[in-house]
Amino acid sequence: MRVYRDALQRDDLPRDLIVTVGNFDGIHTGQRRILDLVSARARETGLRSAVVTFEPHPLSVLRPEKAPPLLTTPAQKESLLAETGIDALLVVQFTPSFARLPARRFVRDFLCRKLAVREVYVGSSFAFGRDREGDLSLLRTMGDSFGFAAFGFEEVSSDGAAVSSTRIRAAVATGEVGEAARLLGRPYSLGGIVVRGDGRGRGLGWPTANLAVDNDLLAADGVYVTRLRIAARGESLPSVTNVGTRPTVYDEHPRLVECHVLDFDRDIYGERVELEMLRRLRGEQKFPSVEALREQIGRDAEAAREYFATASCYQQGSGAGG
Repeated sequence: MRVYRDALQRDDLPRDLIVTVGNFDGIHTGQRRILDLVSARARETGLRSAVVTFEPHPLSVLRPEKAPPLLTTPAQKESLLAETGIDALLVVQFTPSFARLPARRFVRDFLCRKLAVREVYVGSSFAFGRDREGDLSLLRTMGDSFGFAAFGFEEVSSDGAAVSSTRIRAAVATGEVGEAARLLGRPYSLGGIVVRGDGRGRGLGWPTANLAVDNDLLAADGVYVTRLRIAARGESLPSVTNVGTRPTVYDEHPRLVECHVLDFDRDIYGERVELEMLRRLRGEQKFPSVEALREQIGRDAEAAREYFATASCYQQGSGAGG
């Protein structure tokens, strides 16, 4: 997938496209439905597929106090979009000036004149342009004049409610990482770099990899079964992770993400990693002593081992059953 940044100002953009437009935070199961269709239509027609998205999130410009913590970093979003088979990602810088651009001008000057779009796919409630004046109806009307077709998608539902980035954020924020994974179609993951901590984990007999996290949104404070992926090494490591402020050893401390990799004792400082949040074991708590904390960490590690052993047995059983 080729990425075109500051797309509104560029003259080297691809043309004759099958396009979808939106924020696409999370790349969840509802968004994947549109992305998969756009990719499939491009293959059917022999044209190229493209996603038009906006950075930063429009609310961070229009109403910063209402801006949501994003589920994916720009790098994660690019990687997930590439997995869908989309050919091009066109990133439009969302600025106060762009926010004032009339919807009709965006369609005429960018979608039609610059991209020569053939088909446009959006959510049925998608709104764009100055004061959110543009919608699916406007796209269809302008499509009749400019020679493209516009299609709308109803929201994908799960358990009687729409699958949305807002719903997934709420699940992550309350520690319901299993629910978040179900709606995303994959585990919620944190991207970052392994940095040195204060060594307290090793002193307790449970060395940890501290993560300088790139993501806006952390799961609720607590202990989680996790998987640490080191892409550069092609490794996927079972682990148990604490998110929180370590109240047993500190009265006040910034939130940390500390990951203990099971049966692992190698130096991975400086490595870029992805930490997949698989299951919440418990909330973070203050223990009466460091020894009580050490014992609980041992129980958490054992619970993580059981999780991975069960998952492994299930996968093997599923494969044998064909």
